Amino acid sequence: MHRIAVLLIAFFSLSAFAAEPAVAPAANYLEGKDYVLLDEPVRPQDPSKIEVAEVFSYLCGHCFHFEPLVSAWAKAQPADVVLVPVHANWGEAMLPYQRGYYTAVLLKVKTKSHQATFDRIHRDGKELATAEAWADFLSAYGVTKQAVLSSYNSFAVNSLLAQADARVRGYKISSTPELIVEGKYRISSRQVGSQEAMLKVAQFLVDKTRAERAAKK
Repeated sequence: MHRIAVLLIAFFSLSAFAAEPAVAPAANYLEGKDYVLLDEPVRPQDPSKIEVAEVFSYLCGHCFHFEPLVSAWAKAQPADVVLVPVHANWGEAMLPYQRGYYTAVLLKVKTKSHQATFDRIHRDGKELATAEAWADFLSAYGVTKQAVLSSYNSFAVNSLLAQADARVRGYKISSTPELIVEGKYRISSRQVGSQEAMLKVAQFLVDKTRAERAAKK
């Protein structure tokens, strides 16, 4: 009897172990339901990286709330992933903010001024609708007012604006914020239900892209 009892315990223990999955299955997001595959991909800025483009506007309240989430997500990514913010422009009201963003990019103060810009607009209720306003604001982050005024309408900033506009058109985006992974997968909170879900889908697509690249080596 003792031997039979031992065998039965061993059998049921092994059965329970076999029924328990070793690793929880990863979420499986679906094209057309959780993200859109673009008909014509947009070439990433650095093809050696897995690019996640964040299309945003400083005037967008949803973007203000999304920024801390996407920033924290990006900081937790390995070195092969890069977050590329792209400021959209759909009219005269947005243009000074797009121009101010790319002025900060050109002058290499965007990292320090980016969240502060959102805070100034949405927390403090201040406008940045002129070159002079941007000069006053960005001068707190290590550049002179004259450098901002000289850059704001420069050929270099105009070129960055043209590139951003071309990317937004290629992404076929009409609202913000949205994410584009690898220049071909578009993710919207309207489609997946929340900003947190956007980042989960982005992670799925980043992992998918990484696996596909590894398979080609």
